[in-house]
Amino acid sequence: MLNRLSRRSFRTVGGPRPWLFVGLGNPGDKYKGTRHNVGFEMIDTFAQSQGIEMNTVHCKAIFGQGFVGDTPVFLAKPQTYMNLIGESFHDDMNLPCGVLRLHDKGGHGCHNGMKSVIYHFRGNKEFPRLRIGIGRPPGQMDPKAFLLQRFSLTAQERIDTALREGVDILNLLLSKGLSESARRFNTEQKYKHIRLQTLPT
Repeated sequence: MLNRLSRRSFRTVGGPRPWLFVGLGNPGDKYKGTRHNVGFEMIDTFAQSQGIEMNTVHCKAIFGQGFVGDTPVFLAKPQTYMNLIGESFHDDMNLPCGVLRLHDKGGHGCHNGMKSVIYHFRGNKEFPRLRIGIGRPPGQMDPKAFLLQRFSLTAQERIDTALREGVDILNLLLSKGLSESARRFNTEQKYKHIRLQTLPT
């Protein structure tokens, strides 16, 4: 899919290789603004920051394409539901709300969208991912109900800050590469994690 799009839209011979950023979420108004859809929000925020329009449909996903500096970038929001997302930046309850992590590889962490991606990559886990913390459900609350809730005012402020930080890390990733950007960014987020992990949302 990426090769077909790049041949049609970009001339990258001798230039930087294209990047594809995919945000995980569910389509439809029912899921807008919920914890489940912060991956979509990350894509939308980055697209707006770069002036990229999300106005093309390919392979069960809404796509945008443009350049960040000299680097071709494709953005995608799969329109399959989370459990089937691999057909076509994800939320993470194991991180405090508003904390981010950038990794070069890893498992699915019980995240259904990541399970689907790995399955459709034939078990390959060697791809970068940006995890966006949404916090854990309070008390005995059903995790599924928690995911489908909208953020409180405090939590939304943290997510808005995290999305802006996400734009910064994606720009750094494109200019400095994965290893350098992950080292810098994860060190900053480690201290944020310590500061936020005991605060209510």
